[in-house]
Amino acid sequence: MVRIAMPAKLTVLIPTFNEQALLPDCLASARGLADEILVVDSFSTDKTVEIARAAGAKVEQHEYVNSAAQKNWAIPRCAHEWVFILDADERITPELKAEIQGLLAKDGGPDRDGYFVVRRNYFLGGEIRHGGWETNDVQRFFRRDKGRYDKREVHADVKVDGTSGRLNAKLDHITCPPTPEGLTRYFQRFNRYTTQAAERYHREGRKPYIWNFFLHPGWEFFKMYILKLGILDGIPGLAVCSFCAFTRFVRYMKLYARIRSGMPPPQAYDEGVTKARDIDGISDAAAKQPPPGAEPVAR
Repeated sequence: MVRIAMPAKLTVLIPTFNEQALLPDCLASARGLADEILVVDSFSTDKTVEIARAAGAKVEQHEYVNSAAQKNWAIPRCAHEWVFILDADERITPELKAEIQGLLAKDGGPDRDGYFVVRRNYFLGGEIRHGGWETNDVQRFFRRDKGRYDKREVHADVKVDGTSGRLNAKLDHITCPPTPEGLTRYFQRFNRYTTQAAERYHREGRKPYIWNFFLHPGWEFFKMYILKLGILDGIPGLAVCSFCAFTRFVRYMKLYARIRSGMPPPQAYDEGVTKARDIDGISDAAAKQPPPGAEPVAR
């Protein structure tokens, strides 16, 4: 009797907060690959939840403190053995979809416990091919019970308890669409990430010294724009290198402000003094939050 191997099943996990502009294309890119699309929403005030439901996604809502804490809360809620983490500003390319489908269809499933994928980054309509962003690899495809994010506020990575491989196809990352609204959203995230990075510095006991304000940003710009040839990416490349350098300055300035004001350092990575909603200045969503201790809303 011939045994027919059944493909391993996959959940695509998409964290969201006010992503109505980007979410439709993101969901469309996952269609045909995911056996389940799980959207974990941070009580959006726009049409994000309605768009997700209309696309057939399962929606759960949970307060967002930072990216790592949110995803670590969501991963165990995925229905299937394999998980692919997809941000709303990312797109699964046809080549990447085919490669993942091939791995899932193998007898016994994929050989490794996790897989890295290289992101192809776009900023203001231009592909960023230099400056260090051309090697932006992230571990996004992994066994649900083997992968968790580092416990840090900003730019945490998945750590897999097991073996890791690498996918050949790329994941498209629309870091900043070429619109005024795209820049507005970019700087909203910029503000959020620099605040959360300053909280981490404070928790780790770092001090802001005068050289942090000019040596760190200056070296970052020179390294990205000159040494790593960001200059070849035109105006989008100039923007990326400049904003990355300015990030260094702002992190330390916010750390300086925290210390001068007498704020206590956060005790844990997921217990920051400010939540993402507070940083973004989203006050009209407060009524949508569940009372303390309430179960998340599942739809």
